[in-house]
Amino acid sequence: MNSAAPFDESAIATVVDRFYEKVRRDPQLGPVFDAAVRDWDEHKRLLTSFWASVALRASSYRGNPMAAHRPHPIRAEHFDRWLALWRETCMEELDEADAAQMLEYAERIGRSLKLGLGLHPQSRPFGVPIVGIER
Repeated sequence: MNSAAPFDESAIATVVDRFYEKVRRDPQLGPVFDAAVRDWDEHKRLLTSFWASVALRASSYRGNPMAAHRPHPIRAEHFDRWLALWRETCMEELDEADAAQMLEYAERIGRSLKLGLGLHPQSRPFGVPIVGIER
């Protein structure tokens, strides 16, 4: 947990960068993202813009997350794994209050995407803590 850094676009960029390092190494998510992302640097810039727009109300993101996810072979468990890695990264990189806020946003966005994509959780509702990962 990083309690000294201000919560700004730079902090969000660090979270996004560290998060996607984990995603790329992840056996469940890595193949899905590698097939979908052609330019990782551009993807991270886009997602930093997205999260800055969400968390800082920066209004810098121009895109359609639902349309971006629709053509990919995403299953409900991918969202659960994504959230687990996002939670882990936010807790490592942000102070407790900022991490909690980013997790709340991520859970809400994830639920919305799951519903919009017609995905239904197999074993547990989205947002319920994953065993072994504290919130």
